Amino acid sequence: MDKKNALRAGALAAGTTLMMLLMSSPALALTRDDGDDPGNGLSVIETLGLYVLAPLVLFAVIAGLVMVLDKSTVRVVKPGSAKAKAKV
Repeated sequence: MDKKNALRAGALAAGTTLMMLLMSSPALALTRDDGDDPGNGLSVIETLGLYVLAPLVLFAVIAGLVMVLDKSTVRVVKPGSAKAKAKV
């Protein structure tokens, strides 16, 4: 029964992928549209900075802000409390 389901899932994935490849036509990307005005290309350094370094810096800033602005405290269980008795 598992082989039948796996075969069905594989056939569905392959069919979906094939249809997506057939429906997308990369040849249309070569023709220019009216009003199309592409700018200059990016260098390797600019591309790495924009798509690698900028997201890493943004992640680091957000993570740093979360850690700095975190108001939670470490809660220590006192030996005489009900939680400490329940653990024993």
